[in-house]
Amino acid sequence: MNRTEQLIAQVERVSAHNYAPLPVVISRARGVWAWDTDGKRYLDCLSAYSSLSLGHCHPRVVDALVEQARRLCLTSRAFHNDRMGPFLDLLCELCDMEMALPMNTGAEAVETAIKLVRKWGYQAKGVPRDRAEIIVCRDNFHGRTTTIVGFSSEAAYRDDFGPYGAGFKLVDFGDVAQLEAAITENTVAFLVEPIQAEAGIKVPPPGYLSAARRACTAHDVLLVLDEIQTGLGRTGRFLAHQHEPDAAPDVLIVGKALGGGVYPVSAVLAPSAILGLMRPGDHGSTFGGNPLAAAVGKTALEVVRDEALTARAADLGAYLLERLQRLHCTAIQEIRGRGLLVGIEFAPQAASAREYCSRLLERGVLTKDTHERVIRLAPPLIIAQEEIDWLVEQLEAVLSD
Repeated sequence: MNRTEQLIAQVERVSAHNYAPLPVVISRARGVWAWDTDGKRYLDCLSAYSSLSLGHCHPRVVDALVEQARRLCLTSRAFHNDRMGPFLDLLCELCDMEMALPMNTGAEAVETAIKLVRKWGYQAKGVPRDRAEIIVCRDNFHGRTTTIVGFSSEAAYRDDFGPYGAGFKLVDFGDVAQLEAAITENTVAFLVEPIQAEAGIKVPPPGYLSAARRACTAHDVLLVLDEIQTGLGRTGRFLAHQHEPDAAPDVLIVGKALGGGVYPVSAVLAPSAILGLMRPGDHGSTFGGNPLAAAVGKTALEVVRDEALTARAADLGAYLLERLQRLHCTAIQEIRGRGLLVGIEFAPQAASAREYCSRLLERGVLTKDTHERVIRLAPPLIIAQEEIDWLVEQLEAVLSD
């Protein structure tokens, strides 16, 4: 048994089997490239589900992490620290929001948003106590907490984890008529991803978010956008909803790339009329807004801005889609996406998406399947055009096999 096999066997022995990773053990990485324990190099086209949008070990982010770690890591929110204010100030400026509530993981931020919109419903809209309703979309993915999986439509996420909390309604993604029909006097929010990433990079019809915005405004319902995977430049706009006019949310959720690929950082943003409803004791997190997270988050935002990564994602994403559309392979049913967030869906008669991912792994490409028929391509936003050309060459070789 070689070193790789030993490490995999060790994990399989001592770790819960809640993941089914591809058989590769990564030991180091830099930029868009990663190396396994045998020294083989791979192009990272998953980016830890957009967490590595800046690439592996971005020097500015690592420097900020190390410098802050030597000064101050944690105070808890029992005290102020000198890093959270500047971080949230820049985040609010870039997201065009007034206030932010920092958390750690994306799922925590979604839970925070759920509590926030319910509080708004009771205190501002006048919904009767414990009657608030939130509308969500089928095929959604907002995290893995018991509350969140309770409103998932995916059996694998739900089975054996009930009973589930009430107060959620499911409608089809992309269908504004269903959304409007589902709204009642007790509806406080519509929670939606601008692009359903985990569901297979599902892009809604043009105008969907703008129409949802109008519907929410007309019925005094908060539009909550989960931009944890799609935000911070990934789709060729700083925030994915900016592809449509007049689609700005009332509540915005960001995470993943906000941590610069080195630390979990997330946040919920909203106007003061909404987030200002929070009072001491309503909500909290020991690590949320800690100085280490704030230093990393602020630097990550500065890198996206200073290196023009949003424009880079727009240009190279268009180039990647154009190259992929020229593949003309009968195994491919559809190619879809925006910016550097692309899904390749394979026809039912083709091999499974995981098999294609395994073949790509052999050729030095890291990616991941979802929902059996789709592989996603989401490389770091710092990828170069020649690296995209090399990626497409590997795809061509795998498809020809």
